[in-house]
This record gives sequence, C-alpha cells and structure tokens, in this order.
Amino acid sequence: MYFLTEEERKRLLKGLIPKSRQNEVNEDLRGWNWHRPPLEPLYDVKLALYEVASRYCPTGRDLFLRRVHKVKPPPNKAMVLGSVFHDTLVTIMVRAKKLIYEKGVAGYQEIVQALREPDLAPLERYRASLGDEGFEEAMRRCRIIWEFEAARIIARIQEYLAKQPHIGEDSLVSLAIPVVVEQKLDGSFLGLSANLSADAFTFSEPMVLDLKFGERRPFHRLTTAGYALVMEALHEYPINVGCLIYAEFREDRLVISKDFHLIDDEVRQWFIEERDEKMRMIAEEIDPGRADDCHPACPYHATCWPSDGRSPGPRPRRPGP
Repeated sequence: MYFLTEEERKRLLKGLIPKSRQNEVNEDLRGWNWHRPPLEPLYDVKLALYEVASRYCPTGRDLFLRRVHKVKPPPNKAMVLGSVFHDTLVTIMVRAKKLIYEKGVAGYQEIVQALREPDLAPLERYRASLGDEGFEEAMRRCRIIWEFEAARIIARIQEYLAKQPHIGEDSLVSLAIPVVVEQKLDGSFLGLSANLSADAFTFSEPMVLDLKFGERRPFHRLTTAGYALVMEALHEYPINVGCLIYAEFREDRLVISKDFHLIDDEVRQWFIEERDEKMRMIAEEIDPGRADDCHPACPYHATCWPSDGRSPGPRPRRPGP
C-alpha cells in the first residue's frame, strides 16, 4: 500500500514537490527550531503523537480521562482491527526484506514462493480481543492484504532484477522496498513521547506515510505534520510532503485511495496549537466536559455517559507550593 503507482509518482514529482519548493515554510515552524517559540513546549508533559493528532472526541475528554483520571478502557473493535491490519502489513514488508538477505539474489524463486504463503501466526494474540468468529473474519481480510502486497513486492523485485543483472541483496532491498515501517522516533524535543512509531517513511520520495482503515477526517493530516516536525527536529532536513493512505475492504478486494498533501504552515500551526492546548489540559487538570455528539463506539462512552447519569468531575487540585 505504501508503493506509488506511476500516475501517483508523476503527480508527486511534477505537482506536489515543485509546489512544496515554491511554498516556503516559516522557519519558526520547522522542527529543528524546537528550542524556541512557538515549537518550544510550554509544559513538562509528554504526549504520544496520536494524543495530539486525534480529534475523534470533539472536546478531547478522552485524553483528560486517560491521563488525569487514569481511566483505561479496553480498545473498541475498530481499534483492534486497525492494529491487526497494520501488523499484517508490517509483517510482510519485514519478511520480504529478510528473505532477500537470507536467500540472496540467486534464491529469487524461493523468495517468491515464501512471500505467496501468508504468515499470520503472529496475529493469534488478537483472538481473545475479537472472539473466534471476529478473529476468523479478520484473518480473511488479512489474507486479502497479504496477497495484494505480496503481488506488488514480487513485481518490484522482478523489475529490478531484470534491470540490474549484477545487483546485490542490499541494493535490491533499498530499491524494491524503499520503505521503513514502524519508524521509531524520539519526540522529546517537541514535548512528545520518546517512543513514537511512524507507520512508514519513504526515502525515494521523501515523505511521511500514514495508513488508515476508516473514513477520511480532516484532522488525520495532524499525524503526518507531527511526524514531519519530529523528523526535522532529529535530522535537521525538511519534510514537506505527507500521504494518508485509506484502505477499504469491498468483498474480497481492497480499494485504496491516497491523500497527498503539503505539510505547510497551516497544518504545522494547527498541530502546535493542539499540542499546547492538550498539554495545558493535563498539566492544569482542566476537564473539557462531555461532548454532545459522542460516538457510541468511543471506548470512554460509558465513562462519560454512565447509566446513573453521573460522570467523573474535575480531579481535586494539588496544593500549591
């Protein structure tokens, strides 16, 4: 899913990347300026990037309950399925790279045969969360993901083996699978967790990628903006383009659409404002209140709307110094 079609690559190289060069990002909003306003954190609170970027709860009370009241309900079904599908994609990408290194270019046929056999054993740990019936349906969809991605990886390996008769294993991996999955990042400079994990980053078309199994939401771009800021803070090179990948199951096939976008001043400023507002909410223990349009599937719905009509109020203030 992280690989671009020829049409997408042309649109990126001839459209979005030239635009990103013309649309200069304000220097104050580059991640490498984490040590001064507006990027400098205002509070000594570390947030996970998803805690900043998520706006599924309109008021952000889910974060308040989790971080201040320490309420930790089990994840809902959609969250578990998202983890299952993400893990499937990570498994096949990593397995493909391992096979190339282990079998070598000469073991091409063995690589192809192994990639065509889904390895779903690591997903067994999700059975308890989904139940037997739900787990089997999830595995059916995971096989669809595996078959789709295996075909694309095999085609890319074939393409580069045909082009480069003297190619080595390391070069083949970097060309055929130029994606780092679950990229680990330290977001401490920006007041974020030291153990962030970006879905994917590609160096051939320098951009942050994030995979979603669900409907499009405008705030999803906060995720790519946040990872871009963290990468700029760590490596001091500009990240100007993000890509949100939306995957949908239709019977026995996948339908994929991609939202390529500039990580411009507007979305960077939005991310910083979200971070600062949520840091303040936690540091000062400010209850933002229940939303009027809570989604019934929210893991915190029963906490905010219990059967007795009572909801956790503000936590008592700690005495000052």
